[in-house]
Amino acid sequence: MHIETKYSGTVNVAPEEVYHFEHGLPAFEDEQRFVLMPFKEGTPFYILQSVETPELAFVMVNPFHFFADYQVEIPESTITQLNITQQQDAAIFSIVTIQEPFQKSTANLQGPVVLNVAERQGKQILLNDTSYGRKHHIFPQEEAAGQEGR
Repeated sequence: MHIETKYSGTVNVAPEEVYHFEHGLPAFEDEQRFVLMPFKEGTPFYILQSVETPELAFVMVNPFHFFADYQVEIPESTITQLNITQQQDAAIFSIVTIQEPFQKSTANLQGPVVLNVAERQGKQILLNDTSYGRKHHIFPQEEAAGQEGR
């Protein structure tokens, strides 16, 4: 099927590439169908693009690429809801807030997006009792920036 996208114009997507978010994403509860596409070959960035709304797309990264010590414990309720039966079926992404200049862009480590890549289901979860925040710089910042990411 053909979909309109925010960053790549019209693209052809196979129906089996569509992820279903049963409850949408926070603030976008009515948006339940998304595709995950590489932003540009050779970069660690992806786009989570709404199938229904071309202007609704989120820049995503694998947080472990930028934060080697990042730890996520997926709640049992999410594992059940997404029907995750094998660890290798679960993928974790963080939504990136693009800043100007780009080197000041941040990742939301408190609200990772969990995908079941086998079943094509997804959900954004909120990590409780964690030191992770919504704005962690993905690129090293100058010392003067301090702890503004928390």
